[in-house]
Amino acid sequence: MNFILSDGTHREDLFPFTLTRPVAEMRIGILTIREKWEKWLGAPLSFQTEDYLSEKFPLRTSDKNVVINGSYLPNENLVRAVQQLQPGEALMDGSEYIAYATTTLDGTFDASQYQMVDHVFEGITVKNTWDIFSKNGEALQADFDLLTAGRKSQPISETNRVLAQENIFLEEGATVEFCTLNASTGPIYIGKNALMMEGSMVRGGFALCEDAIVKMGAKIYGPTTAGPGCKLGGEVNNSVLFANSNKGHDGFLGNSVLGEWCNIGADTNTSNLKNNYAEVRLWNYRTENFARTGLQFCGLMMGDHSKCGINVMFNTGTVVGVNANIFGTGFPRNFVPSYSWGGAAGFTTFLPSKAFEVATAMMKRRNMAFNDMEARILEHVFEFTKKWRNY
Repeated sequence: MNFILSDGTHREDLFPFTLTRPVAEMRIGILTIREKWEKWLGAPLSFQTEDYLSEKFPLRTSDKNVVINGSYLPNENLVRAVQQLQPGEALMDGSEYIAYATTTLDGTFDASQYQMVDHVFEGITVKNTWDIFSKNGEALQADFDLLTAGRKSQPISETNRVLAQENIFLEEGATVEFCTLNASTGPIYIGKNALMMEGSMVRGGFALCEDAIVKMGAKIYGPTTAGPGCKLGGEVNNSVLFANSNKGHDGFLGNSVLGEWCNIGADTNTSNLKNNYAEVRLWNYRTENFARTGLQFCGLMMGDHSKCGINVMFNTGTVVGVNANIFGTGFPRNFVPSYSWGGAAGFTTFLPSKAFEVATAMMKRRNMAFNDMEARILEHVFEFTKKWRNY
């Protein structure tokens, strides 16, 4: 059977993160959604996504395909049900498909053409941007159990202060010295060749993925995830960084999500609670309005390749698009469109040629190349998001 991850029906609700990737390439817990499915199914998956993303995230088909909605995270019961699907059958969650088996792919799903298979879904879904941090604890525990089952952690140095050691797992090459690790409130996972510098304090759940770094004296409250190559410093609470993003200095990041190749300047702070303790609303690209989150705590949603300078102050519930560059005093607006340059005093357009120079320089620091394929994706995003820069 050939397994394919689709974007489902919530892709626009997950902007700006899905402007540059399929839904299933988002990270929540320790792994991306794709990586979770591949671990459970024991097979590589491909993508049914937008045309402009398909060069980087290609589709692979066969005469027996199972298309899985990328908003649904796998668990034992769901994986079993997906594996048992026969061509012409579909698992449904109300009016939304979870997965369907087909011999042909035409890019659309018509429920009337499929036989419904009874399935009661009890698991994690990611259908809104704030789901990524608000459900991160549950996803982190599930990934921790999946990755560490039947395995033994690398030894934890005696220089550390440790609570609930049975909930801590260090991969090969991980370095943790003179730190405080409290895993009584959730698991702590330190990935391959990751580094926690001296004086760091972590209250789980926490995932520090491969080659990621926690800077000296950092204060991290779970559930928080730093994806591969990320850097964390200062105070961080219940936030998710996808990969290769930096929040390396003092300042507060709370109840937030950063995409890839973001950089948060020193002493930048995100507000995650309104002064009147009211429910936080977040900009929704699909409705072009501010959506009710049902949350009292919600900070910053920042798309790939966006940056901010030192001492930037973000309002509660701020959404920043792709390739934005924010600086200056005062609070910028709580929706900053992609390719915006400026701050509270106003914005101009950050032209792709200039944005790509920044991306090239940042990626070079990680020994990675900014290539033509990445440029084509980001050029499409520039054109697609043009209307919001005129608001």
